[in-house]
Amino acid sequence: MVTPEEGTAAVRLARTAIEEGLAHPELRDAAGPFRAAALPAVFAEPRGVFVTIRRHPSNALRGCIGFPSPVYPLRVAIPRAAWAAAVDDPRFPPVGAEELARVTLEVSILTVPVRIDRDPRSDLPREVVIGRDGLIADRAGASGLLLPQVAVEFHWSPSEFLSETCEKGGLPPDAWQRPGTTVRRFSAELFEEVEPGGRVQPVRLTGPGDGSPDA
Repeated sequence: MVTPEEGTAAVRLARTAIEEGLAHPELRDAAGPFRAAALPAVFAEPRGVFVTIRRHPSNALRGCIGFPSPVYPLRVAIPRAAWAAAVDDPRFPPVGAEELARVTLEVSILTVPVRIDRDPRSDLPREVVIGRDGLIADRAGASGLLLPQVAVEFHWSPSEFLSETCEKGGLPPDAWQRPGTTVRRFSAELFEEVEPGGRVQPVRLTGPGDGSPDA
């Protein structure tokens, strides 16, 4: 578990990394300034992480990039993900210094993705809990990933969430039902700014009804 204090430090680190990158474009590694920074012990742990940028106050998506697997310690993963979300998300132009003051940041700290199976595969939605699970779908070199909060935001059912994850990776929406497609799930602890550069709060996700999967 990540404490509220650690979650606040994670979001602050993400914003500082973007500020540093904008102020010092010569930086070769967004994580460089933070490798020896005084941070809580959890920041030395390898964890998967995503940083999401949203316009304020509309909450519209402005960028989202991260690492689904625990390949870097948090003190490295968060700055790199934050900088990439700000300037490398191909769906959006780079965030500039003036715009940074008008966006909020959200950090999702992930558990290790675990493969899920069901026989028949049409019953796979029974393994997915909206509000708890994020999903990764892999097939033939293509991969799609959606964070847990996306299914909550769009009010998807587990089967819709599976299809949307496949489409995110450029796969047919029913690819999750086909042999040869690997589906993994993970959970995430979320922390977000209430306003740009402001107070940080944990985000509690809830699914439809009691949050249980489709029958």
